Amino acid sequence: MSPIAMAPSPVPLTVVLVLDHASVTGGQARVAFDSAIGLKRAGHDPIVFAAAGPVAPELEAAGVRTVCLGQADLLNNRSLAAAAVQGLWNGVAADALRALLATVPRGRSVVHVHGWAKALSPAIAPPIADSGLPAVYTLHEYSLLCPNGGFFNYRTEQPCALKPMSAACVTTDCDSRSYSRKLWRAARHVAMERVAKMPAVFSDIVAISRFQVDAVGHHLPAGARIHLVSNPIGVAPLGPKPAGARGPLTFVGRISPEKGPLLFAEAARQAGTEALFVGDGPQLDELKRRYPEVRTVGWQGPEQVQRYLRDAGALVFPSIWYEGQPLTVLEAKALGTPVIVSDGCAGRDCIEDGVDGFWFRRNDAANLAEAIRRFAVADVDTLSRAAYASYWRAPATLDRHVDAIVGLYRGLLPIEAELRLTA
Repeated sequence: MSPIAMAPSPVPLTVVLVLDHASVTGGQARVAFDSAIGLKRAGHDPIVFAAAGPVAPELEAAGVRTVCLGQADLLNNRSLAAAAVQGLWNGVAADALRALLATVPRGRSVVHVHGWAKALSPAIAPPIADSGLPAVYTLHEYSLLCPNGGFFNYRTEQPCALKPMSAACVTTDCDSRSYSRKLWRAARHVAMERVAKMPAVFSDIVAISRFQVDAVGHHLPAGARIHLVSNPIGVAPLGPKPAGARGPLTFVGRISPEKGPLLFAEAARQAGTEALFVGDGPQLDELKRRYPEVRTVGWQGPEQVQRYLRDAGALVFPSIWYEGQPLTVLEAKALGTPVIVSDGCAGRDCIEDGVDGFWFRRNDAANLAEAIRRFAVADVDTLSRAAYASYWRAPATLDRHVDAIVGLYRGLLPIEAELRLTA
């Protein structure tokens, strides 16, 4: 009797996740850390490499190895000159990453960059290229493609259609702070493209929404393979909301211009409805000064945020830039909360107008006020049940995310091709 051919067991992977911060400073870090923890639970060996600390306690609790350089990020560096130099070329980070990549096993290791523009700099690209390891990049934002990272003009509050680094681009004052900062960003972009040659390092790009691909896909490096992989969120299935549950219209996120908080406050005033803001940011004081009638509760931890989302009548997501894949929109749906969303951001991919929420015209307070009035006379229970059911039909769970991202990684590794041939 001939022996039965057995399929080889999957080889555990080593994944080096590269990003600016070793603690949760926003959605980018949250996704990277959740992915690392999910990979660890699945039997792989994730390593988080970051410039700025402290190290997130959840990484330590999960046993995820973290290499943190203990540097300041650019905004928190006490020296403006030192921050400018670090942002252009962080040699310390480059040397440390090179040393780390030299230790990982060949043939079953992948580098996955989640962010570099707030502390690491373009200097990380040459060590990745020299390592010869497959490299993946997630488009949480657009620093790989656009000098200000957003395809967004903060002066006009409009999406930017200019060709990145064209004469029109460089001479346009689009930065949130000053034109001199825009020129520094342009210099960094030159270093990123022509010195570090960062775009060419990544054979595979992870996009997190179809809207994102449609909006900026034509700017991606020629030949790069694009993969749609949803971000994971951690929400328990609590069941649909009780009939008749009502709460305030709620904004959750960073209180900053591109997120549209003042737009929501103005629309709520026009519609004569209560507005609740959960979050902090540079526009918080202006928000409270111009719209004293709104309620603000500041920054909240993940559990408190989910309670506010569950209790909300609707999440209002008024973002005026493209976004990538807003986690709060998915969280709201998972908790049975309808969403009123701008039609000019990726959040609209998750919402069917009139079914589990409403769309409104981007950056149009009067149209948002009209959407709020539509919501006020809608069957909220039906919207809520539809939101809950839509999310849980194909939930963005960590397990599903890990399955997708590991499948991507395995497709890049020579050892996996050999195993498939011998199976």
